[in-house]
Formats: sequence, structure tokens, C-alpha cells
Amino acid sequence: MRLEDLDIEAEARAIEADAEQNLPGLRESLGQLQRGEYAAMHTPERILERRKAGRPVGTVKEDAKVQTAIRFDADVLAAAKASGPGWQTRINELVRREFIGA
Repeated sequence: MRLEDLDIEAEARAIEADAEQNLPGLRESLGQLQRGEYAAMHTPERILERRKAGRPVGTVKEDAKVQTAIRFDADVLAAAKASGPGWQTRINELVRREFIGA
């Protein structure tokens, strides 16, 4: 089915019947989908079209972080997370000071 052929009211009724409740904003969202306002498909071709000429692809930082797995005791991890946003950065800084001295 093409989006242009979408019967918004019929689809909304079917979705709400499946959900067994009215869903506020559903018809508006389906209309936006139909118009392509918020539901643009990011296909590889569209991504290539949008890429700016001469702009590098991927990470450009020289000191990019490296993903790894590390195991902490549960209480240590809970305390770190409880300290709020930025807890991973703070752990990185603690480890840096301990092992590198910087």
C-alpha cells in the first residue's frame, strides 16, 4: 500500500480497536505520516544524497573513545549511576588519574 492511499480514519479505528482504547493524537500522527512530515525513511540512498561533499564520514576526533567491557561490583556501578548524568565521564577521569596521573 502506498501512503497516499492510506485511509487515515480506517487505520485509526483498526489501531484503536487493537489497543482497546482511544489514542489521542493518532489521526494527526497518521496524517503527518501520510504527508511525510515526520516519517521520512532514511534509506542508504537518501543518506548518501544528504551527505555534504567533502565532509568526512565517521568519527573525526583524534582521541576518540574506545568501547570496551569492564566489570564492576554491583554497588560500585549503582553508586556511579546514582551520581547522575556524566557518570561514565567521571569514571574515565578517575581511571585516568589513577593510571596515567593526568
